[in-house]
Amino acid sequence: MNPILIDFPSEFETERLHIRMPMPGDGKAVHESKQASKKELLPWMPWAQHEEQEEDTEINIRQAHVAFLNREDLRLLVFHKETGVLIANSGLHRIDWDARKFEIGYWIDTRYSGKGYMTEAVKGIADFAFRELEANRVEIRCDAKNVKSRAIAERIGFELEGILHKDSLDVYGQELRDTCIYAKVK
Repeated sequence: MNPILIDFPSEFETERLHIRMPMPGDGKAVHESKQASKKELLPWMPWAQHEEQEEDTEINIRQAHVAFLNREDLRLLVFHKETGVLIANSGLHRIDWDARKFEIGYWIDTRYSGKGYMTEAVKGIADFAFRELEANRVEIRCDAKNVKSRAIAERIGFELEGILHKDSLDVYGQELRDTCIYAKVK
């Protein structure tokens, strides 16, 4: 079946969060979030290494919108339900529609970290994948040194299936790093 024909909601809610696909016009909020969080994102996110203008972010958001509609990549923006403020970016990536396998990626705006929002969002996204997308497998991959990302996976019951030793270079291209693979299966 062509994934474009798969119908599922483009938004959902958790207790405190509204999670939805990116929409044209979201670039400003995402850009501000990236700028506020740059220092914390630098060690983990390759894209944080590059200066980006608000217009670049808006282009990226529009491309993500199209990719969501085409079912190629399901980027998701996380907003606080009561205030409407953008809290985090996440999504379901590296999709294999035949196997119904997805990988959750995520980062939080530093101004909202430490309040359980990212844990709530990732749990909600995993639940969404199993319920709405009929996932058989959902993965979280992260640098072994990223203890905050690892803690989220562990807190919501993902199992550490393995560590890929010397799997990739760090974001600076200087040090070989290990990658942890966490998963939850149906």
